[in-house]
Amino acid sequence: MTSLQSRKLHRGHFAFMRALAQGIDERTSWDRYLRLEGEHTDLRVVRRTIAWIRDEFAAAARREQRPGTARLILLDPDQFSKATPLPSLGDFAQAQGLEDFSEAEQIEAYEAAFPAAGSQAGGTARASRRTRVVERQLDALRWLEGLAAQDPRPGDGVSAWLNPALAARLERAELPTLVALVGAINLNGARWWVRVPGIGERKAARILDWLRANEAPLGLRVGMHATRRRRQVSPVDLAAVVPAATALLPLEKFVVPPDLDGRSGRFRAPQDTCLLPAATDLEAIGAWLEAKRPHDSSAELSPTQRSYRKEAERLLLWTVLERKTALSSLSVADAAAYRQFLAGPPAAWCGPRHNQRWSPLWRPLEGPLAPTAVRQAMAILRSLFAFLVRQNYVVGNPFAAMNEPAAAPRALGLHRTLSFAQWQHLDTLLAKHSATESGRRLRRGMRWVYATGLRLAEITGATCGDLRRVVFRTPDGRDAAGWLLSVHGRAGRRREVPVPHELVADLEEELAHHGFEQAVGADGNRAIHVLARFDLKPEPPRPWSTSGFYSAIKLFLAQAARTLEGTDAQNLQRASIHWLRHAHGVHALQGGAGRAPVPIQVVQNNLGHVSVGTTAGYLDAQAPTGLMEMQRFWAPSADLPS
Repeated sequence: MTSLQSRKLHRGHFAFMRALAQGIDERTSWDRYLRLEGEHTDLRVVRRTIAWIRDEFAAAARREQRPGTARLILLDPDQFSKATPLPSLGDFAQAQGLEDFSEAEQIEAYEAAFPAAGSQAGGTARASRRTRVVERQLDALRWLEGLAAQDPRPGDGVSAWLNPALAARLERAELPTLVALVGAINLNGARWWVRVPGIGERKAARILDWLRANEAPLGLRVGMHATRRRRQVSPVDLAAVVPAATALLPLEKFVVPPDLDGRSGRFRAPQDTCLLPAATDLEAIGAWLEAKRPHDSSAELSPTQRSYRKEAERLLLWTVLERKTALSSLSVADAAAYRQFLAGPPAAWCGPRHNQRWSPLWRPLEGPLAPTAVRQAMAILRSLFAFLVRQNYVVGNPFAAMNEPAAAPRALGLHRTLSFAQWQHLDTLLAKHSATESGRRLRRGMRWVYATGLRLAEITGATCGDLRRVVFRTPDGRDAAGWLLSVHGRAGRRREVPVPHELVADLEEELAHHGFEQAVGADGNRAIHVLARFDLKPEPPRPWSTSGFYSAIKLFLAQAARTLEGTDAQNLQRASIHWLRHAHGVHALQGGAGRAPVPIQVVQNNLGHVSVGTTAGYLDAQAPTGLMEMQRFWAPSADLPS
C-alpha cells in the first residue's frame, strides 16, 4: 500500500490551507484545490488529508529550525471566538423607532437590549487576536510554500502526487509514473480508465483535471482526443495524435525516405512510357486503390478498397522498414521472404484489431496469418503488381511467380457458424432489447443479417430506398407479396435479396417512433439507412458505421456467451457478424423441422457469391437434396434442430 509519507506537497495543498485559514468554506476550497484527493463528502478522507498536510507543514518548518513556525502552523485560529458585531446607537434607535427620544434614553434602551455591550472590548480583542494569528499563518504559509512546494516531474511516481488508494490502483495496472500515466491516456483515448480496475469515470476525470492543470511544469500534454468522447473529437484533433513519420504507421501517415520512395526503383519502367501520374511507389499504390473505387461510391473507401489498402500498406511498411528497399525494387526472393514474414511477424507489428488508425496503438497485423489469409494477401499483391505492370510503372511482377498451394476444400457450414439452437438463444436475448434505440438497432441489424446473409458493409449501407415491395403469384395460383432489397455488392455488382415482412414492419415502427413517415417507401425515408442512428438526431439520421456495428455485435455475443456453458459458450465468445452470415447459408441450405431447404441458387444470390461452388461449401454430407424457397425457411417453427 502506498504511504502518505511518500507524497509530495504541491501548491494546491498550500492554497487549500490558506483558504481554510481565511474562513472560506471547506467544501468549496476542497473542490477547488484538492478534488483529486476524492469527494468532499468523504469526511474521513478530508480530515485525514488535512491532518497530513499540517503535519507535513510542521515537519518542514522544524527542518528549518523554526519550531515556533511549526507550532503556529498547527494552531487552529477558530479557537479564538469571533466577536459578534453590535449595531451602532443610531442604527439601533432607528430600528426601534426611538429617533425622537433623547440620547440618554436611547443609551438606556441600548444597554438594556445589549447587556454584554460593556464586554465588547474583550470580544474585539479576541477577534483582533484571531486576525493576527491568521495573518501570521498566511505569512508562514507563503514562506513555507517557497521552501517546500514542488512541481510534478514526468518521472515522479504516481504515489508522490495522487491519493494513496488511487495511486495503488494505477501501480497495479503497471502505470507507476506520471509519464506512463499520460502515455496510457494518450494511447487509449477518453476511456483509458476502463483498463484500470477500480478507477471509474469520476476518478478518471479528477486525474485528468489535475494533469491538465499541471501540463506546464510536467511538460506532458494530454491530447484533446483523450478529453472528450470519440464522436465529439474532430478529425483534425485525431490526426494530430500521431505525427507522420517513418515508423509503423498507417499508409496516410507513413513517411517513405527519399532514397526508398521508388523514384530510382530497380525495376521501374521508363518514366516516359508510364501511364500513371505517379512519381513514387506510394503514389502508384494510391492510383491502384483509386482504380478499385466503384463508380457510384462516396468519398469513403469501399470494403474492397480497405481490404486492398491493408495488404498494400503491410507490404510497403515491410519493404521500407524491414527490407530497407523500395517497393519497385522487390524481387521474387523478396516476395517469398514477405510470405514467410506474414506467417510469423514480430510482436512489435501486432496489435488488437479494434485499435483505430488514429491511435498510437494501431498495428498493421493482429498476429500470424492463417494459410488462407496468406493466400489471399498474395493474390491481392499479384493484382497490385499486375496493375503496375499494365500501366508501365514496373517491368515485372515478383508475386506472379509465387506458387500458392490450393486451399483444401472444406464444408463452410462446419466452421465459424451457429447452430439452430444457438441462434434461437441469441434471438431470445435480442427480443429483450427494446428499451433503448441502440438496443433496438442492434436487434434489427443482427436479425437482418441472419435473415438475408448480407455482408457487414452491405447491411450498414442499405437504405429504405433500396427496399421495394413486389407482388407475385405462387405455383398454386395464389397472390402473394414480399420485399426485396437492392444490394450494392462487391465490385459494383447489384443483386436483389428477399427480406422478411416482419423485419420491414419493425423498421417502419422505428421510423414512426422517431417522427418519420411510417411507410418505408415514403419519399422522405429513401435516404434513411436501415441501421440509421436515430439517437444522434441529425437530419437525415446518420448510418451506423461498420466498425460500430461490428463492435456492438462482438460485445453482445461475449455477453451472451456468459449465459451458456461448454462448447456453446466458447462458440459465442469467438463468434462475429460473419458467423451470422454463415449461419444464414448453412441453415437455409439444410432446412430443418418445419423449415424447408432453400434452393442453392437463391442462397448464392443472398450471399452474393459469384460461383455456386462457393455456396455449396455451406452444405455438408448430411444436407438435404430437395431445395425450396426462402419464405418457407423464414416460417416460424417450434421444433428446430440443434
